[in-house]
Amino acid sequence: MADELNKQLISNFFRYLKISSQSDPRANTIPSSSGQWESARCLEAELKAIGLKNIKLSEECILTGYLPGTVQGVDKVGFCAHMDTVDVSLSPHVRPQILTYDGEDLCLNSEQNIWFKAVEHPEAAPYVGQEIIFSDGTSVLGADNKSAIAIIMTLLKELYETGEPHGDIYVAFVPDEEIGLVGSKRMELSDFPVEYAYTIDGGEIGEVVYETFNAASVTVTIEGVTAHPMTAKGVLVNPILVAQDFIAKFDRKQTPEETEGREGFWWFGGVSGNQNSCQLQMNIRDHDLSNFRSRKEFVLAAVEELKAEYPRANITCKLTDVYGNISNSVKPSHRAIAQIYEAMEAVGVAPKTIAMRGGTDGSALAEKGLVVPNYFTGGHNFHSRFEFLPVPAFRAAYNVTRKIVDIVAQRAR
Repeated sequence: MADELNKQLISNFFRYLKISSQSDPRANTIPSSSGQWESARCLEAELKAIGLKNIKLSEECILTGYLPGTVQGVDKVGFCAHMDTVDVSLSPHVRPQILTYDGEDLCLNSEQNIWFKAVEHPEAAPYVGQEIIFSDGTSVLGADNKSAIAIIMTLLKELYETGEPHGDIYVAFVPDEEIGLVGSKRMELSDFPVEYAYTIDGGEIGEVVYETFNAASVTVTIEGVTAHPMTAKGVLVNPILVAQDFIAKFDRKQTPEETEGREGFWWFGGVSGNQNSCQLQMNIRDHDLSNFRSRKEFVLAAVEELKAEYPRANITCKLTDVYGNISNSVKPSHRAIAQIYEAMEAVGVAPKTIAMRGGTDGSALAEKGLVVPNYFTGGHNFHSRFEFLPVPAFRAAYNVTRKIVDIVAQRAR
């Protein structure tokens, strides 16, 4: 390993990976899985050992606390990360390993013949010669978002032990980000009283995000009219075909697989039905707030058209806002954002500003009036068995975090 700090980052990361904490979209509890409680209690004990104050673990598994500053009169800054990992029907148990990438195919799992093939993963080419953390190919790695937890916890311990100058630093570890930003939506800002905060929950080295999707979910329920096929003419209203006609009202080119960058989309993510009823699950996404509102209006108008076309069917629509774009209420010149670029320049990381085609916990916190931009963890291929985290990029994310703390402390001097 490069040095003792790298060893500590990796040790912390691997320890958190031992706890299986996938969120469960089918659950009706918060958090959605017992592993998240285990993660929270582990982190709670560590925060107490480090010396944080006002530590609180809520009934909904939201863990907050703060490290009192050694410098007064500076911004109170927060760092937020989520404890859950995604469930994509792979093993919930992560078995991490460190491999040196030489640009050739890597065997992740000899028993199951799982290979990381260079030709299929050109995104790994910049990391030739580097140590990279992988899973064994039977699960996601969990860098989304346990690498961020490792960064935050390593930083807190170092600051506490060295006594180096810093302002008040608040932390929040939240559940169920992967299934709708549930924890951050329910977090009380009185437990996280900061001027602004940062999420560390993103992709490759250098990524900076202060623009996310505006997001809404739609559920359309169609109750048809049943009849025996031999007497169905003029009687039967097939809810599955009604649903098909509804889907056909949407431009096929405005779907996730046909869009990129700042292009929004509609996404039909679920269909279930029978002779009596059918239900459609749909997501609406757009960076532009005006376009987002237009998309919602289009959906509601399409439902009304469908009702007119099938007057004997009972058609209902539930449209719910899920989260907002961070940039709806913040300008790029805000000091929380400017400090990311200042920190990256100081530690030698080239910034790559993107409009995230998704959301972060910062998207939910922005709805509460808090400015929460996001920057990289250094990982790639999240939500995949081929997720990986280059060790130098992981360390760079830590360096940026440490430098932000330094910059805030220096503002008082």
